[in-house]
Amino acid sequence: MTTINMFEAKSQLSKLVELVESGAEAEIIIARNGKPAARLVPMHHRAPGRRIGVAEGQFSVPDDLDAESDVIAVMLGGRRP
Repeated sequence: MTTINMFEAKSQLSKLVELVESGAEAEIIIARNGKPAARLVPMHHRAPGRRIGVAEGQFSVPDDLDAESDVIAVMLGGRRP
């Protein structure tokens, strides 16, 4: 953890961002009058994974899938017989 004063942070912001972005520094503390005021840390972006169609072709839907829908609806209180 590196601590840097506000004036240095202003003049070296690009370099500081590069340091945390690259992982060279986990975080940088920016101090004002010798007291910690802010923390510069990298943003962790999670790449969106492929979701729709991820299981395509890995199973088949039976033809009678909805055969018991009315019975299930009655059991769950959705419909009356």
